[in-house]
Amino acid sequence: MAERTRVAVIGSGNIGTDLMIKVLQLSDRLEMGAMVGIDPDSDGLARAKSMGVPITAGGVEGFLEMAGSEECRIVFDATSAAAHIANDRALAGRGHQLIDLTPAAIGPYVVPAVNLEEHLDAPNVNMVSCGGQATIPIVAAVGSVSYVHYAEIVASISSRSAGPGTRANIDEFTETTARGLEVVGGAGRGKAIIVLNPAEPPLVMRDTVFCLTENSDPALIVAAVEKMVAQVAQYVPGYRLKQPVQIDPVGVDEPLRIPDLDRKYTGLKVSVFLEVEGAAHYLPSYAGNLDIMTSAAVQTAERIVERATAPVDGVAS
Repeated sequence: MAERTRVAVIGSGNIGTDLMIKVLQLSDRLEMGAMVGIDPDSDGLARAKSMGVPITAGGVEGFLEMAGSEECRIVFDATSAAAHIANDRALAGRGHQLIDLTPAAIGPYVVPAVNLEEHLDAPNVNMVSCGGQATIPIVAAVGSVSYVHYAEIVASISSRSAGPGTRANIDEFTETTARGLEVVGGAGRGKAIIVLNPAEPPLVMRDTVFCLTENSDPALIVAAVEKMVAQVAQYVPGYRLKQPVQIDPVGVDEPLRIPDLDRKYTGLKVSVFLEVEGAAHYLPSYAGNLDIMTSAAVQTAERIVERATAPVDGVAS
C-alpha cells in the first residue's frame, strides 16, 4: 500500500468531526495528523483523542506549534467564513494546501464532478456550499447540452443539521452558491435560496434546480443529468434523483422576462429534484447537507494526493 499523506482538520464541530471519521475509516490515501479546535470540551476533540489523533484546542496557532504540523500537507478548514480568512493568512507560505469548507471563497470554487482537475495545484480550494455541491453539477450537466440563461436552486435542509457555523454563514451561503452556479455551473445568472426545515422527524436534504435554457433535445438533457447524478453518487452514495427530470417549453405564447436579466426569453424550463441522504458516519443520515460537503472535500484531497504521487515517466513523484 502506498504511503498515506498526513492531513489536519481545523474545526472540531459537526463537519470537522465527520471529516475526521471519513479520513480514518474510508480513505486509503489520507492519514489524520491533527484535529484542531478552540473548545477543549468539544465532542470532536474528545473523539479525536480517543481515536489516537493528535489534538489542540489552541486554534490555528496551536496547530502551528504542534510537533509534525509541517508534515500535514493538506489542511481542511471546517470553521466559518470569517475564521477561514484568518486561518488562510496564518498558514500562508508554510507549504500546506487548504481545502476550505466555509463560504469564504478565497480560492477557486471546486465541485469534484465538474472542475476538480482544473485546480489540483491551487494553494486554497473552496468547496462552495452544501447547496452548491448538490446543484452545481446539475446546472453544469444541463449546460453541457444547452446554454443555461438562468439557474435557480432551493436547498432545503433539516433545521437540526444547521449548526452555529451554518447559521452564521447564511448570507455567504446564498451569495457563494449563486456565484458558483455561474462560475462553475456555467449559468448566465444564478440565484440560491436555503430553507431550514423545522419538521420532526427531521427530513433529509432536498434540492430543487430550475434552469431556463435554449431550445434543445430534451432527451439529451435528461441523459446528461442522469449521467452526472451517477458521477456524484460515486463519492456521495446518498445522492439521487427524487423523481424524473421535468422539461417544459416556456415563453411560447408570450416570451418570459428572465429574472434579473434585461431580456425576454423563449426556450425550455428544466426542473430537477434531488435528495441527499447522509452516510451516517458521525452525523445522522438526514444531515445530507453536511455529508455532501465532507465527502466532496475528501474526494478532492484524495485526488490531489493521487495526482501528486502518480508516476512521471515511470518514476513516482
